[in-house]
Amino acid sequence: MKIVVAGAGSVGRSIAHELLVSGHAVTIIDRQPSAMRVAQVPEAEWILADACELRTLDEANVSDCDVVVAATGDDKANLVIALLAKTEYGVPRVVARVNHPKNEWMFDDSWGVDVAVSTPRIMTAMVEEAVAIGDLVNIFTFHQSGADIHEFTIPAGSHLIGASIGKIVWPEDTVLAAIVRGAQPLTPEPDDTLESGDELLFVTSANVRLTDLQEILVGEQSAK
Repeated sequence: MKIVVAGAGSVGRSIAHELLVSGHAVTIIDRQPSAMRVAQVPEAEWILADACELRTLDEANVSDCDVVVAATGDDKANLVIALLAKTEYGVPRVVARVNHPKNEWMFDDSWGVDVAVSTPRIMTAMVEEAVAIGDLVNIFTFHQSGADIHEFTIPAGSHLIGASIGKIVWPEDTVLAAIVRGAQPLTPEPDDTLESGDELLFVTSANVRLTDLQEILVGEQSAK
């Protein structure tokens, strides 16, 4: 795919590097000469200009790209870039970085944003996931659908240990999507049994009652 990344800070460069490793063609745009660290991502095409201007996006051939990533440290700039990419160039997929949680409500399709990624929220989730065993942790929220990904690590002594997945009745609109055992991701099967330390990844709809899921995960009733 052809991808344009607006913002050459540490976040933008990291995204560009990972995309290049995956075999995508990447153009990086930044208006600050100090951010033009070409040697760090030499495989990318670099443009020194303001990504909020149409002539810059024309130079980057945004009309021909598959994805635009607005990854600057300025939420206003990211919204403008997203809106231009979607309305002026019809870019199929626009991803925008949210720097301040109070601005999350603006990052929706009315501003051309298909996927909003909140850096503070993700970092908070990572911290919670690292320290929380036996608690349900929100990892990610899908912007368009409102669906969530939650993680739960089974603690020692949990009533879930030894339980067969097929015998556990999860709440409506809740799917056990994956199990991470050690470093190995597993596809849940009905006959699989749960073990201490298993990380359970759930996808839930926006309307699900998380208290119901929490009760199943930490409750005293055995699912064996």
